[in-house]
Amino acid sequence: MACALRGVSICGVEHRLAVYRYILMLTAVEGPRRMESAGKETNCRTLASCASGRLNSLQRTMLQWNSLHPYNAVHVVRIPETLDMERLREVINGTLEALGLTGLTLNRDKGAFCYRGGGAPWEIKSLPSGGDPLATICAETEQQLNSAFAESPQFNPFRFFVAATPDSFFLGLTYFHALADAESILVILKHMVESYLGRRGQGYSTPIELYPPCWDRLLSSHPRALVKKLISLPALVRDMRSSCRPKYHDPMDLTNRFTHCSISARNLNFLVLTAKSLNVTVNDLFLALLMKCISTLASARARSGRRSKISVGCIVNVRKDLGADGRGRFGVFLGSFLVTHEVPNEMNLALLADFVRRQTLRIKRDKLYLAASVELGFARFMLRWFSPERRKKLYQKNYPLWGGITNMNLNSLWPQENSGRQVDYLRAVSTGPATPLVLSVTTVGQAANLGITYRQTVFSAADIQCIRDCFEEPRRQLGVWA
Repeated sequence: MACALRGVSICGVEHRLAVYRYILMLTAVEGPRRMESAGKETNCRTLASCASGRLNSLQRTMLQWNSLHPYNAVHVVRIPETLDMERLREVINGTLEALGLTGLTLNRDKGAFCYRGGGAPWEIKSLPSGGDPLATICAETEQQLNSAFAESPQFNPFRFFVAATPDSFFLGLTYFHALADAESILVILKHMVESYLGRRGQGYSTPIELYPPCWDRLLSSHPRALVKKLISLPALVRDMRSSCRPKYHDPMDLTNRFTHCSISARNLNFLVLTAKSLNVTVNDLFLALLMKCISTLASARARSGRRSKISVGCIVNVRKDLGADGRGRFGVFLGSFLVTHEVPNEMNLALLADFVRRQTLRIKRDKLYLAASVELGFARFMLRWFSPERRKKLYQKNYPLWGGITNMNLNSLWPQENSGRQVDYLRAVSTGPATPLVLSVTTVGQAANLGITYRQTVFSAADIQCIRDCFEEPRRQLGVWA
């Protein structure tokens, strides 16, 4: 993390080696030794009485973020069937019990957890009908993102809500993000929807692995990615120290606001064709679009001093890299990276997308996203010594991201039948202290849904509307930027 390196002369070889040795200690020692000691020293009876798992680096970081403000995520699926509350309740209870996702015990200090199993009735919040159901869903999603789960060792990490329409209903699942990523939650909702629609036998579930091994012990599992990450650290520090900071009108306010928009099949196809014509990926184009959207805000900040660049981040599903794709592993298997460029206020979009492509090609070639635990471990170490007030400002001052993107393609994970009874899907995730804006892109069929979580202490409603317009009507906006 750039904050931990601040004040260290990266030109001095001795200083650089000292920093590298310290990072190696964090990635090689803090992970395995701490986890081994957790297994030896934990005297929690509930953990000792059942199989238990260990949280990886990102999960422990999420726990730390959660201590500052609730760090949750929400998935909403539209089910093409009328609502039968009793039937839905049976499906939810039966699915979670069959998957073994009940009776959670979490030891936050040791980074250990277990699911004891057994029956556990789940409360389902019913939202008022009438009016615009999507507006009701958005309001509830925003409330769920800002509502904490229990701080006790034993708690339910899931919450459910429903909103009915005449011929279908929306099922929302709020989850404690430190225990699961988007693909893990998709497995749960897929089981529930297929059971509710009668496409799978009642109570039947494909087994999932609740306690997968920690994958981010970099020295043993990904030494090449670790070495490449260490080599890239000086450049990362330079980028962070030259990136302009978003203006937080109230740095202590971590409240999430939420809205959404949809990218129609016509416009999504236009973006795909545009990306192909520019020889970039759709994700590269989205990152470039995000940079352009917020460049107006950033340009004023960039002119005020030596910080003339802008940085945005991206979350990566690393299951394929770990050979865990399609193996039913439940947990958090995410990496991350960031791209940085001079504030592109007047830059042609095609040129900016090409600059983004060059950065992401290097990142993907060296698999730098697998070694994100280097930065996370450094940040966790630094946060331990800060007061709660300073913790909220750490990322704002030393890791100045303006936003981030997380992608999920429902078509590859949950193929739909062409019968007019396809599901629809929307996601939202808390911003956390690391960034004031998160775009959750979910491709469903030929279209895509965009969940936008933001902090109003940085972005106004008008700012967010500009971002919505950019993605909803890309033809007009790309014509302006061309």
